[in-house]
This record gives sequence, C-alpha cells and structure tokens, in this order.
Amino acid sequence: MPERGGVSSRTGSEWKVQEYVLETVNEQFPRKLAFEVFGSDRIANFNIKTGEVMTVSFDIDASEYNGRWYNRVRAWKVDRNVTLTQPGDATTVAPAPAGAPAPAAPAAPAFTAPAPQAPGEGSVDDLPF
Repeated sequence: MPERGGVSSRTGSEWKVQEYVLETVNEQFPRKLAFEVFGSDRIANFNIKTGEVMTVSFDIDASEYNGRWYNRVRAWKVDRNVTLTQPGDATTVAPAPAGAPAPAAPAAPAFTAPAPQAPGEGSVDDLPF
C-alpha cells in the first residue's frame, strides 16, 4: 500500500506508516493479514518487496473510537532467512539465489500451531486452541 505520513498533533513530529498484506504459504488454506510498519527508518530498513518469503514478527493491539474497536497489527522485525518445508513448519533456510525469479506468493509469516488436545485434557473448555 502507499506510504502515509503526517505531523503529530501531540508532539509536532513527523510520522510515516506503510501497510502491507502478507499471505501464508505452504498451507492447505493460505491466510492473509494486513500489517503496518511505523517509522521511516523501519520502512527503509525492512525494505519489503512484493513476492518475498519472510517471517514477520508483529504486535497486535486494539483501540476504541466512537464505540467501535479497531485492531492494529504492527511489525517490529522482518527475517528473510526462512524456508518452509512442510505445512506449518518454520525452519530456517537461505533466500533464493540472486537472479532467480521471485516467488508468486507475497510475504509470509511462519508459525506452528499448538497440537490440539483431547477435550477435557488440560483444558476447561472444548476449544481446539
């Protein structure tokens, strides 16, 4: 998404934010997530490009405005040394060699979901997470 910026009414300093959409890869049902990078220094350091495979570390927060709640997903770290070998697997691997065609999938988080427990086994509810 295009970079946005402005001046803080509270501090008077300039700010910049850029939003990205990532898609998980190597899963039966890929998922998408919109996240933002705040600060011109982080935007430049992360240098995120379409089609890269990477791990994105982020914080999730919510704020209320006029009786409605809005979620914010803000990246604080990007790691490009990731290779996914099996669905849900997040093992490290080297990026594609220089000159190789870019993968079709956008940026991807790597995570492993916890193993489901049998109902009543260490849990007070029957939710799978």
